[in-house]
Amino acid sequence: MTVYTEHTGLSLDFDEVRERVLTRLTLFLEAKRDDAACRGLSPEIPETLRDFVTAGGKRLRPMLCSAGWRAAGGTGLPDTVIDVAAALELYQAFALIHDDVIDDSATRRSRPSVHRSIADRYPRARNARRFGEAAAILIGDMALMWSTELLTGAALPPGRRSAVCSLVDQMREEMHYGQYLDLFTCLNPLDDHGAPLTVIRYKTARYTVERPLQLGALLAGADSDLLDRLSRFALPVGDAFQLRDDLLGLFGNSATTGKPVFDDLREGKRTVLLALAAQRADTAGLALLEKHVGDPRLSEQDALRVLEVIEGTGAPAMVENMIADRTAEALAVLDTSPLPPSAAADLRHLAALLVERES
Repeated sequence: MTVYTEHTGLSLDFDEVRERVLTRLTLFLEAKRDDAACRGLSPEIPETLRDFVTAGGKRLRPMLCSAGWRAAGGTGLPDTVIDVAAALELYQAFALIHDDVIDDSATRRSRPSVHRSIADRYPRARNARRFGEAAAILIGDMALMWSTELLTGAALPPGRRSAVCSLVDQMREEMHYGQYLDLFTCLNPLDDHGAPLTVIRYKTARYTVERPLQLGALLAGADSDLLDRLSRFALPVGDAFQLRDDLLGLFGNSATTGKPVFDDLREGKRTVLLALAAQRADTAGLALLEKHVGDPRLSEQDALRVLEVIEGTGAPAMVENMIADRTAEALAVLDTSPLPPSAAADLRHLAALLVERES
């Protein structure tokens, strides 16, 4: 059983977490740029990654990793935690760059996605679109490699390196399985909500919330009891986070989300929201959904008709209830866990950031 002791000092300064991780990544990628120049190689890969990771992002994984450190009794914010958190953020860059290629997304964080940006940068390429995709895949691969370099170069506590690296491997494996499942959900009926729930659990709840939180805790020497408690908090919060994301994907403000509102419809993305709407739509409504969801040429007028059908089924309100239920489940874990008050406050704050958002 882990012995929980009160932390010295105040709760985490999450602005400090974000700033230090951003500084670590900037310096790391600028060093890679300088190294490439010295070796006569193109600095475009590290420069593109630097611009990508500094352009925005919530830094959720670094914040969760830091909160896990504190939850397990860690004090302060040592460089080791920042290095691991930065590795998580660079891995996320890899995942997003590849995800945008898979989805053919035009924008990310209110800017052109990496593959579109490169295609625009080299219009003389025989097939600029394909050229941009190929370059983005390679840039994403480099982000994956450098994420591993940051992790293995971190001064991990003696005796914990194996457990930390093993959990990172598990996190990556789960994310890839979730991504693969997500790719194939377009073959399922619109009213199938089981597959989207599985995708949420692996692609988001475990990858975004549970594993970063547990990684920070492992760095501080957490035992299996604490890791289990953190998991029981993280998984419902992670589910709620993605359910909120699905709502924002259709009903959010693109100026806030940084992504065109109707991209999920044009892509035919299968979500719990869409499945609930399909289950409850009348014959005409279901026919309209089946006609337009997944149409890459979907017009704004038809997209608005799809949203009207979805709203009319009451599916958005049902998803809001699911979000509320899962958030309550997670917070109840904190109510019954012998965590230090400051650590519990950190986790409550993060739960609100994850769920109560507009982007």
